[in-house]
Amino acid sequence: MASATVQSGRHGPPGGPPGKGPARINRNAGTWFLVLPALIPILVLSVGPLLYGVALAFTDAQSGRTRTTQWVGALNFQDLFHDGLFWDSFRIGLVWAVGVTVPQFVLALGLALLLNQNLRMRWLARALAIIPWAMPEVVVGIMWRLVYNPDAGILNETIRDLGLGDGRDWLTGLATALPAVVVVGVWAGMPQTTVALLAGLQNTPHELHEAAALDGAGAWRRFRTVTWPALRPVALSITALNFIWNFNSFALVYVLTNGGPGGRTRLPMLFAYEEAFRYGQFGYAAAMGCVMVAVISVLLAVYLVGRLGGGEGR
Repeated sequence: MASATVQSGRHGPPGGPPGKGPARINRNAGTWFLVLPALIPILVLSVGPLLYGVALAFTDAQSGRTRTTQWVGALNFQDLFHDGLFWDSFRIGLVWAVGVTVPQFVLALGLALLLNQNLRMRWLARALAIIPWAMPEVVVGIMWRLVYNPDAGILNETIRDLGLGDGRDWLTGLATALPAVVVVGVWAGMPQTTVALLAGLQNTPHELHEAAALDGAGAWRRFRTVTWPALRPVALSITALNFIWNFNSFALVYVLTNGGPGGRTRLPMLFAYEEAFRYGQFGYAAAMGCVMVAVISVLLAVYLVGRLGGGEGR
């Protein structure tokens, strides 16, 4: 009897090994029950519209209640690949994304290094540095339209006061519109990059800097051998995310120029918006969205492969 009791204690209750059966099923059901409240909004608001947009790209959907939608296969994509205006907007989007992301990172790195120093009123400087991040893009766009105003804008007024000329219309000039918008994009997005880099700097052990200083390393050498290796994972992550965010920009450029003048600031998202809501070509606009999602997916895959292939360990 004792032997049977010991064996029962060793091998558990009858009905299979532990971890299987009704108990495990109940645990899995409980886990899914806890996950569902967060999963349902993602499925309804993100995955569902994405799949609907992909399906829409293979139809001739247009605006109008009386229009019938028909399946056209890859016809929208064939037209898209021969659409010079779309590829012009795609080129402008790449120029915009690179032109904003690179200066954004360089300036944010310098600001993060400055805010990481033991300065007086550092808390105030950090609070002021993130103000552009807290402002909605529409408000930022309206504010900078006032700055760039050709008649009473602060930029042209400053140019006139310094005797450098009469100023110019920055947002409607063919040569100045895109650079002017890039400046706004850098200003608006720099705070989030600064916060991320500042967090990475504060996680770098101070003892490493002290040891390098005792070895006679100067400021540049300490940055190259101590600061940058510790900051590299954060820098790669925030740069990749910034590039994706900037490439998908819409509200800021829409408020500033609405894609003008002459399409010089028409980003891919603006072009797709016009096709869908100005011209009513929903199927064609959905095809543009699919192409942009594919491009972003490729960029993300390249980034993840680089990180998993050894970027984290360097």
